[in-house]
Amino acid sequence: MNDIFRITSISQFHEILNLPAPEHPLISFINEKDAMSKPDMDGSMYGIRFSSDMYAIMYKDKISGSIGYGRNSYDFQEGTLIFASPGQVFTSPKKEELEGKEGWTLLFHPDLLLKSTLSNKIDAYSYFSYEVTEALHLSKKEEAFIFGVIEQIKTEYSQNLDMHSQILILSNLELLLNYCMRYYDRQFFTRTNLNRDFVSQFNIELKQYFTSDLITDLGAPHADYFGEKLNMSTNYLSDMLKKETGKGIKEHIDGYIIRRAKNILLNSNKSVSEIAYDLGFDYPQSFTRMFKKKTGMSPLDFRTLN
Repeated sequence: MNDIFRITSISQFHEILNLPAPEHPLISFINEKDAMSKPDMDGSMYGIRFSSDMYAIMYKDKISGSIGYGRNSYDFQEGTLIFASPGQVFTSPKKEELEGKEGWTLLFHPDLLLKSTLSNKIDAYSYFSYEVTEALHLSKKEEAFIFGVIEQIKTEYSQNLDMHSQILILSNLELLLNYCMRYYDRQFFTRTNLNRDFVSQFNIELKQYFTSDLITDLGAPHADYFGEKLNMSTNYLSDMLKKETGKGIKEHIDGYIIRRAKNILLNSNKSVSEIAYDLGFDYPQSFTRMFKKKTGMSPLDFRTLN
């Protein structure tokens, strides 16, 4: 079955799982044991492909083959957080894979963030676009802290709402997201030897792109190309490169283009247009604009001064 089931609201998600109506229309915490305990739950939502219009933070513990993301799946052997932004496609666990296992989901609708500073910051939490295989693995201490913050969020949306409720829900949600960013930084740091191998592999792929027919066939490289080559999401690769080198994936690509352009300018008589086409640009003006932005001078001025 290739159909993708779309979930558009918190209320709809509760209805599907036969749970009571949500206490807040835009945010909810769902414990998988609560959903599993419903006697009239028919299991129709297990093992299907679905997407939602909401952000989701999912905790999984020792669930084998529990989550599918796109065409891939992942075996969870420890406490793990998975993040999803609106529109991402997942395959839900089968019922037998969930029995006796720990798991929960915190859902929040983008409308919750309207008119808040978090609305402008949410895209900075790039882990919402990571692949499921790039999940965040937590220590027991980190698990306890994360769950403590979620308990504060639950307390706020579960009681009678007042003029402070929205601010406190959002401030605790932002605290949660910031700590997840910190824990991802810790994960990058503890995997630094492996990450350096990926940095080396990225640099090899970048050089090969410009010395192969790819530059002629595909034009200037896109960040997504290197994510696919290294079997990771573009955002994860970019964040990993930034942690290891101080530069994200686009900065690496642009920097390589500029270095290559400088070398050609100083060691050949090719025109600026020829160099632009050699580097994969469709229009010489785009190359000139980028070169001037990065170096402070035009390609011709650079050639003349050097």
